[in-house]
Amino acid sequence: MSPLEITPDATPAGPALHVVGELDYASSAALSLRTEALRLSPGQLLVVDLSGVEFCDSTGITALLAARRHAQAAGATMVLEAVPTHLIRIFTLTGLDQVFTFRPGEPA
Repeated sequence: MSPLEITPDATPAGPALHVVGELDYASSAALSLRTEALRLSPGQLLVVDLSGVEFCDSTGITALLAARRHAQAAGATMVLEAVPTHLIRIFTLTGLDQVFTFRPGEPA
């Protein structure tokens, strides 16, 4: 079991969160609290980098949906970046690949 780590960053387009570990029942509240605390402005882009997520259950998906709703309520958009293949499969099976916007990770 890997504890969840959320590292904030700022980009010219808006805030970014790098998520590492397991996004599950025990840890998803931390992501929800972190995203709810973000002050987003219309036109900003919230980037959630999932490259370090090893596992995600339904509560993790719910936290990501809540982050998307938070961004939309502020007039901002959200993108999931560097989503691992195992998570892409979950998003595809649940139809959430039609809800979330994905983009490949930035080169290191």
